[in-house]
Order: sequence, then structure tokens, then C-alpha cells
Amino acid sequence: MPGAFASEMGFGNPRRSSASGPGGHSPLRRVSSLLYRRSTLYLFLLLLPPLLWLGTVYLGSLFTLLMQSFYAIDEFTATVVPKLTLATYEQLFRHPANVDIILRTLAMAVAVTIACALVAFPIANYMARYATPRMRAFFYVGVMLPMWTSYLVKVYAWRLILAKQGIASWFAATLGLDGVLEAALATPVIGGPSLASSYLGMFIVFVYMWLPFMILPLHAALERVPQNLLQASADLGARPRQTFRSVVLPLALPGLAAGSVFTFSLTLGDYIIPSVVGAPGYFIGMMVFQQQGTAGNIPLAAAFSVVPIVLIAIYLALAKRAGAFDAL
Repeated sequence: MPGAFASEMGFGNPRRSSASGPGGHSPLRRVSSLLYRRSTLYLFLLLLPPLLWLGTVYLGSLFTLLMQSFYAIDEFTATVVPKLTLATYEQLFRHPANVDIILRTLAMAVAVTIACALVAFPIANYMARYATPRMRAFFYVGVMLPMWTSYLVKVYAWRLILAKQGIASWFAATLGLDGVLEAALATPVIGGPSLASSYLGMFIVFVYMWLPFMILPLHAALERVPQNLLQASADLGARPRQTFRSVVLPLALPGLAAGSVFTFSLTLGDYIIPSVVGAPGYFIGMMVFQQQGTAGNIPLAAAFSVVPIVLIAIYLALAKRAGAFDAL
């Protein structure tokens, strides 16, 4: 009775009564109950900080870049005139040297993407369908190990490998392929004095650098191909080539599209590899670096930066139209 009387009069457990508040629940408990009942609000509050960061840093930078490309530079004072104009884009596409730079970069990006797909598909297919767990782990380490090394160290190492008296020349001479190497270097467009000073050598370095970005998405896509579909195709009398064309390839298109976006975009924007390895000739990344650094022409550098964005958007639209994302 004394306990019940004390509880009715409000004297029992003062710590509990003070923490409960007037409504019987603490403010933290009420907020927790509100978020539990309204899961959409809870999800919005969780996503608000990263969305603000993405909108401020990434989208804000892209918008600033886009605005800078519509400015022009005064030829006399070498200062940026903050007035909307298409003079910079006119300079970009009317000057033959700038058009050559865009076409050269685009051709290299397409060639590197195709080569990475051709090399990565058999490796990813073997990893997904035939490799034992131990062999698959070995391939994982082999694919990702070069990514743990410094980017500049790999580029300069390849310059030494592809030099005139480097390992590549010695290896070709040892196998009796020095004639083939000399014929490749004598080709007008891709050749040069040595592999380190030719577009062929630049192409080799690009493929080496971006190959892991093609293998891993392809392996993830091929690993999700149901085995019963392959068995059903074989039971219906389809040959391995027909099974690959009708079953495997359509289901692997999302991984192929993801890997090609990586290789295509990375080749379009890279400026270090063309500066260290390859024949003399500017690429888009080199022009952006030079125009915003040495020349101080920020609008032209921004206009060059918009070109890869437009090319990647066009590529994604074509890939979506071809059904590359239907299996996602």
C-alpha cells in the first residue's frame, strides 16, 4: 500500500518520471517512434548528407565547368570575359588542330575499349565458369595486383619496357619476331622510332592500365548467368557458338557496358600516358592540362572537358538503345 500510494502521488522513482517527460516518453523516444512510423522520412534524412555533398561538389563543379565553357577570353588582356557566348565552341570546332585532337582521342578510346573487351572476355568467362575456387582467387589477385602499384611507376616502367633497347624489343628478337615489330613500327599512323615513341606503344599501355576495369564487371555479369540456361541451350541442340551468341552475350551485355564505360572514359580523360609514352600529338586531357595551366585559357579548357562528357552520354544512350541494360 505505501508503494502504491507513493506511486499515485508521484513520489515513486523520480528518475523515471523526470526522463519520461510530460507525455510519458522522452524526446529521443518520440523522434525514434516518428522515424519508425515514417520510413520515407528516415530514408530521406539518411540520404540527405551524401546528396548535399554530391550536389555541391560534383554537380556544382560540372555546372561551373559548363558555364566556364560559354565564356571567352580577351585576346588583348588575356582575361576571362564573363559573358555568355559560343565563341569558345566555335574556336574549338572550327580550328582543324582541335578537331584532330578530338578525333585522335576518340579513335584511341574506341580501339582501347574494343581491345580490352576482346582480352577480358575469355579471362572473365574462365574465372566465372571453369576456374576452381583456388584458381579464381589466383586470378583475382593477378587482376587486382597491378592496381595496387603507383600509376606513375607503371607508366614509366612501361616506357622502359617499350624503349628501343628495352625488354619488348629483346623479347621480339629472341622469338624471331623482330621483323614483325619493325613492320609494325613502319606503319604510317601507328608506327614510330620505337614502341615507346609510337601510338602502338601508347595503345599497349592503355590496354594494360584499364584491363582490370573491364575484367571485373564482365566477371560479375558472367557469374550471374544461370547454368540451367546453358544446359537448356545444349539440350535443344545449340552449338557452343550459338549458345554464346544467343544466351551468354545478351546476359553479359550489362557487364560489358559497365566495363566499356570505364575504359572509354578513362582513355578520353587521361593525359599522363600520352605525355610519357607515344608519338608527339595532343590528346583531350593534355589540351585541358595545357590550356588551364600554361596558356591560362580556362574557357577553352572547359570546352575541351565538355567533349568527353558529351561523348560518354552519347555512348550510354546508344548502349541503352541496344538493350545493354535490359538485364539489370
